[in-house]
Amino acid sequence: MAARGNKVTLQTIADQVGVSRATVSYAFSRPDQLSDALRREILRVAAELGYAGPDAAARSLRLGRAGALGLLFTETLSYAFADPYAIDFIRGLTGAVEDAGVGLLLLPLQGGGGSRAATVRDAVVDGFCMFSLPDGHPAVVEVTRRRLPVVVVDEPYLPGHPFIGIDERTAGTQAARHLLDLGHRRIAAIVTGLYHDGAGGWCGPERRDGAIFQAMRTRILGYRAAAEEAGLNWDRVPIYEVPRNLREQARQAAREVLRLAPRPTALLANTDILALGAMDAAADLGLRVPADLSIVGFSDSGAEEAGLTTVRQRGPETGELAGRLLLAADPAPPGRTIVPHELVVRRSTAPPSGQ
Repeated sequence: MAARGNKVTLQTIADQVGVSRATVSYAFSRPDQLSDALRREILRVAAELGYAGPDAAARSLRLGRAGALGLLFTETLSYAFADPYAIDFIRGLTGAVEDAGVGLLLLPLQGGGGSRAATVRDAVVDGFCMFSLPDGHPAVVEVTRRRLPVVVVDEPYLPGHPFIGIDERTAGTQAARHLLDLGHRRIAAIVTGLYHDGAGGWCGPERRDGAIFQAMRTRILGYRAAAEEAGLNWDRVPIYEVPRNLREQARQAAREVLRLAPRPTALLANTDILALGAMDAAADLGLRVPADLSIVGFSDSGAEEAGLTTVRQRGPETGELAGRLLLAADPAPPGRTIVPHELVVRRSTAPPSGQ
C-alpha cells in the first residue's frame, strides 16, 4: 500500500509492475492493447496502491472529444529526438498527459505554408502545445482559428494565451557576464536557431537583430547587454551562425572563429550542442579548455559529463507544467509563466591566460 499522503501515479504503478507508464495507461484507456493477464496484474497493483484510474475531470479537461493533445514544433521528428532539451521537454509533457489517460499527437511543421496550415486544421486533438515556433508562422493563425485550448512554450509570445518560458534576456546576460567577470574581453559567439532558411556563416547586425525566433533573438540581446555593460562594442563581437543545431556544424564554425587574429579567448554558444562542437574544434586546434579557451553553452542537457559551464533550463518540469495547464478543468489564465533557470559553472570556463 502506498504511504499516506504520497500521490499514486501511472509511473508509481509502472515501477511496481515493471512495465512502462504507457502500458499502465493502456490498462485503463485501451485494454485491447494488453493481454488479459498483464491487464489484471496492473489493475491488481493499482487497487493495492489505492489508484482508481485517471481523474475523470482531467481526462475530459473540457476535452473528451478526441482524447489527445497536439504538440506543434518546426523540426522533423528525427531532429527533435536528437536535441537533448527537446527530448527533456517532450518527456515531461508526455508524463503529464499519460497520467491523465490522454494521448499526445506530434505535429512537426515541415513543408510550405499550405501544408503547415493543413497539419493544424486537420489534427484531431482537443488542444495544442506550441513549442518554439517562429514569429509569424502560418500554423499560429490556424491554431487560434480553431478556438481550442493553447499553451505556448518558449516562443512566440501570444497576448491572450498562456505562455511558459525562461527569462531569456536575463539568462543570456548571466552567461556572457560570467565570462566578462572572469576577465575575458576577446569574446565571440556561435549561434543557431535564428531563422529557418538553412543559411550559415558570419552573422551581421541586421540578420542577428531581425531573427524570427524570439527566444534566440532575446537570448542574444542578453549577451549584448552584458558586453555593453562591460564597455565592449557589440557590433565588433564576432558572431558565426550555424544552419542547424548539429555538433559537427558547430565544430566547423568554431574552427573558423578560432582562426581569427587575435584569437578569441572565450566563446558563447546558444545551445549546448554548439558548445560541445566548439570543444571538439578546440581539441582539433590543440587548444586547451579552459586554459586557452573558455566556453559557455545553454540548456544543461547532457552537459555535465563534458564539464560544460551552461545555463540550466528545466525541460521536464516545463513540459509537465504545459501538460497540466492544458489538462486543467478550467482554462489556463493568459499571460507569462516564467520558469526558473540558473547558470551552472563547471570546468569549461576560467580566467584568460596571464590573469
